[in-house]
Amino acid sequence: MDLDDLATDPFDVAAQAARVIADATGVARHDVALVLGSGWGGAADLIGETVAEIPSHDVPGFTRPAVVGHVGTIRSIRLTGAPGAQPRHALVLGSRTHLYEGLGVRRVVHGVRTAAAAGARQLVLTNGCGGLDPAWAPGTPVLISDHINLTATSPLEGATFIDLTDLYSARLRGLAHEVDPTLPEGVYVQFRGPHYETPAEVAMAGRMGGHLVGMSTTLEAIAARQAGLEVLGISLVTNAAAGVSDQPLSHAEVLEAGAAAGPRISALLAQIIARL
Repeated sequence: MDLDDLATDPFDVAAQAARVIADATGVARHDVALVLGSGWGGAADLIGETVAEIPSHDVPGFTRPAVVGHVGTIRSIRLTGAPGAQPRHALVLGSRTHLYEGLGVRRVVHGVRTAAAAGARQLVLTNGCGGLDPAWAPGTPVLISDHINLTATSPLEGATFIDLTDLYSARLRGLAHEVDPTLPEGVYVQFRGPHYETPAEVAMAGRMGGHLVGMSTTLEAIAARQAGLEVLGISLVTNAAAGVSDQPLSHAEVLEAGAAAGPRISALLAQIIARL
């Protein structure tokens, strides 16, 4: 089945992908899913035992990652739990498709829909982003409390009306605060990319109520709500957004900040996952 064919039901493709993952991993149901953005990849090694790892492009609807810093695999991980407890599994999606790649919105949210088809009820979305608050130095993790979608598109098709009032779960943010009460919260603003935002655009985002700017996450979160998933979003501030500091922006800077913060934020995320 081809996601790009308008006659194709994207949920059918997600169901087929979920069956392929179940067969390849030997895990019939995954309880939680994670999308690991820039800087967050190390968390997969800390949340439990890897049962299986498969190339994402071997699964229907997935493509190879186009961004340096994203891995091209899907991992099934048996979560660390109390002795004797029923085993729980996480589906870790290392291959994220961005809207700016030009593959269409269906491709962007296919991983989320596949996770729901695989049985997940909770989704953790992570990203690397620019920060508007000068107090948030590179390496600061921030819980997403809400978002502003400036992509001029939606993953919902037709007359599909979904309430986004409490899209980013207050319950899950509460669990994250139990792990680290100092975690700040902010509103994430998604631009289309792939160019970085101008200082004027960043200033606009701030006036609109934004605290973080980036090129992912919001479309995935909307699709997750449609699929009935409970969403936790966490951003890693990898740089000051354009105009907040006098330094130019670069993807190398994003990777460097992510690598430096990786061990700390991975441990943080692993502790949060253990509470889900």
